[in-house]
Amino acid sequence: MRIAITGSIATDHLMTFPGRFVEQFIPEKMDRVSLSFLVDALEIRRGGVAANIAFGLGVLGLTPLLIGAVGEDFAPYRTWLTEHGVDCAGVRESTTQHTARFVCTTDVDGNQIASFYPGAMSEDADIDLAPLAAQAGGLDLVLIGASDPGAMLSHTQECKDLGIPFAADLSQQLPRLASGDVCALVDGAAYLFCNEYEEALIERKSSWSGPEILTRVGVRVTTLGPAGARIERTGADPVFVAAVPEVRKVDPTGTGDAFRSGFLAAVAWGLPLERAAQLGNMLAVHVLETVGTQEYELKPGALAERLGAVYGESAAAEIAAHYS
Repeated sequence: MRIAITGSIATDHLMTFPGRFVEQFIPEKMDRVSLSFLVDALEIRRGGVAANIAFGLGVLGLTPLLIGAVGEDFAPYRTWLTEHGVDCAGVRESTTQHTARFVCTTDVDGNQIASFYPGAMSEDADIDLAPLAAQAGGLDLVLIGASDPGAMLSHTQECKDLGIPFAADLSQQLPRLASGDVCALVDGAAYLFCNEYEEALIERKSSWSGPEILTRVGVRVTTLGPAGARIERTGADPVFVAAVPEVRKVDPTGTGDAFRSGFLAAVAWGLPLERAAQLGNMLAVHVLETVGTQEYELKPGALAERLGAVYGESAAAEIAAHYS
């Protein structure tokens, strides 16, 4: 099964300020703020929803096609992804923009001052799926991840025009999207990924009830945080899949992307949806227990053992048959 992943490709620059932001603000001078914070640490992490999902699929042995726009500074990131099984033939390099970048400083109280530079991501809409699909020998599924809203809409419409099944994953862009755009992105999706809050927001913005949305998509997959995930289809009872208990909780950033990687990998292997959610939960907990969205390691033996302990030996055996 050939899967393409569209969406943001970015780097995160995370810094730590050893003091408190609030102590630096002078109320009567708030109309003329001019501050510089000397930070103690800088971490540069690879990120972006499309890159995170593609990484997970690559680690599981698939060869996902990553689609998105980046800058000339992308070379080291491209090497990293390629080394982990990602096909970067669909990544377009901008001649004028840098790769999207998230820059954030956190103080000792957990307060944050951050900026997001979309950069080359603003050119995602210029990428046509048709030639990439032809070059890849056809695509069986395209995940439409959070990116430039125009790109999300154009990629979705192109999938509909080409008859390529697509998965809708509005995530971070959902608050910005207009009601009509939400309807266009969701209607006809083979899979709709969301969390509980996004589920409610999609229903409010689309003016469609939960049951009505299920008539418009093939499968709705809702992540429930510590409660696991819920899988819904019209005419079938919801399936609830418990989360994998974490050994330690380090950083939740990227857990949703990892869940999608595991879920889509199992779908590509032809496994039942319950197994897909189980593998999704397993990848999500690996990210939760690691600093960084692409720093986790999967070891087949340990993965099978942990799957067996949580979901039973049959689940472990079915998944291990494809990843061992």
